[in-house]
Amino acid sequence: MDLRNFIKEALVQIALGIDDASEALGESNAIVNPRNVATGGGTKDSKIYGFMVADSNPMQQIVQSVDFDVAVSVAQGSQTKGGVGLMVGAIALGSQGKSDSSNASQSRIQFSVPMLLPTRK
Repeated sequence: MDLRNFIKEALVQIALGIDDASEALGESNAIVNPRNVATGGGTKDSKIYGFMVADSNPMQQIVQSVDFDVAVSVAQGSQTKGGVGLMVGAIALGSQGKSDSSNASQSRIQFSVPMLLPTRK
């Protein structure tokens, strides 16, 4: 897999994962990648991404930064049935198949996603 396709697939999978998480949390008051976040200043805690900005809520709600460090293995074989697959840990993304000769490489992707964690009254 060339670098261009690797970057494209990684970003697509990250974005779809964020969409899936947002949908799964629909009944919760947690928000993945919230809007109206004031960032910068005010704190030296690296886990705090910022604070929700809402006129209707005078209390500042903390938006945390959820950090990911993912090792990605990409394997491409000369006789792979079904093409190239991305392996993340023990979870296979894409198609897999048997191969007689293969080239494999490992990369790491580090990224953060801002999230308003659920709160209870």
